[in-house]
Amino acid sequence: MLLELLLYMSMATEEYNVYGGWNSIQGDKTGFFHTQEINGIHWLIDPDGYAFISKGVNHISYTADNVPSLGYSPYGKVTSEKYGNAGAWAKASVERLKNWKFNTIGAWSSRETFKQGIPYTVIIDLASGAGGNWQSGSFPDVFSDAFRQSVYSVAKEQCTSFRNDRFLIGYFTDNELRWGPDWRSTHGLFTDFWEMPADSAGKKKAVSFVQKYYGTIEKFNTHFKTDFASFDDVIKETPPPPQTEELKSLESGFLKFVASQYFKVCADAIREYDPNHLILGCRYGGYAPMEVVQSMGDNVDVISYNDYGFHPPISKLQQIYELTGKPMMLTEFSFKAMDSGLPNTRGAGQPVKTQQDRADNFDTYMTELIKLPYAVGFHWFEYADEPEEGRFDGENSNYGLVNIKDETWETITKRMSEVNARLEVLHSGKGK
Repeated sequence: MLLELLLYMSMATEEYNVYGGWNSIQGDKTGFFHTQEINGIHWLIDPDGYAFISKGVNHISYTADNVPSLGYSPYGKVTSEKYGNAGAWAKASVERLKNWKFNTIGAWSSRETFKQGIPYTVIIDLASGAGGNWQSGSFPDVFSDAFRQSVYSVAKEQCTSFRNDRFLIGYFTDNELRWGPDWRSTHGLFTDFWEMPADSAGKKKAVSFVQKYYGTIEKFNTHFKTDFASFDDVIKETPPPPQTEELKSLESGFLKFVASQYFKVCADAIREYDPNHLILGCRYGGYAPMEVVQSMGDNVDVISYNDYGFHPPISKLQQIYELTGKPMMLTEFSFKAMDSGLPNTRGAGQPVKTQQDRADNFDTYMTELIKLPYAVGFHWFEYADEPEEGRFDGENSNYGLVNIKDETWETITKRMSEVNARLEVLHSGKGK
């Protein structure tokens, strides 16, 4: 153990470059972030050609969460009084992050942080701009002209200005889209598209898909004795009817069809306006149907996955990697503690007792995750605690590295500094 610790310390003090890249391993120099497999291990590679693990934090926001019942943001009120403006706050906050050995600005962060000499990511909400909604689970008609026009419009607006920024790692297309029955809906996507208006592109594609699959709609309806309004109920019926497997096969095929369209349109739009930066996926919300994973093909560079367990979902990540061969980032996870004084009654994940538990869980989670040869980063949720009164969706949890008063949670940030400093060694395989 002592020998391993000394190895960590000696190698973790290797010089990091201006991007936070690790100078001990060198890949190809392209002028922008990209991915590369070196000796069987995947890395992000910084613009100067050095190995980079994205160690990030989400929602580094000057105003943070507004409280509907108060009509203002408690954290925003504190930062306004303490710093005077977003620029001064961003400078101080990024300095903190660097002291804690983080090197990436995660999703939903104030743009003032992008100018502080630290790599960053951007979430551009392409589906959301076209009628989708990750909170309600609404999924857009990805076959419509309106979807394509919206995606290209958002990509042009969002990506053009970032095109030549060497500190940008890449773009998340969306957050936690609903790919099937989950906490937001009992419906699969086939039912959603089948129930669209008759003249919609999505409905026409669903009809065409059924016709190619079964010959005619009439034959399908007769064979399965359903008009599709109860499609999901038929699949879940107990005992299952004889046609259940065929119904599941239809849903599976259509899901892959929808996902292929989504990823291709999004990728084409981003690459038209910014061919230089990575496409970081759609931030899977705790599950990723294999049909969707298979459909991504060459349309993403990195797969992003969100998870709130006490250990990384290694079997799921391994399954995804075996299907795609693409590197992955765990782009949202966290631990919240009851000794924070916050309710912790709303928001993902089970609370732990103390800040020490938060620190211990972070250490365990990261040690397990970063040993995976395809894991190229993580983004912690989030920078500041949620308000005890509840934010827009009622969440009121101790996810922050600072509290509402902008005071540091010292126990966890101290441990994060120690853990973050040894991750490159662990990932390289030299720290095992």
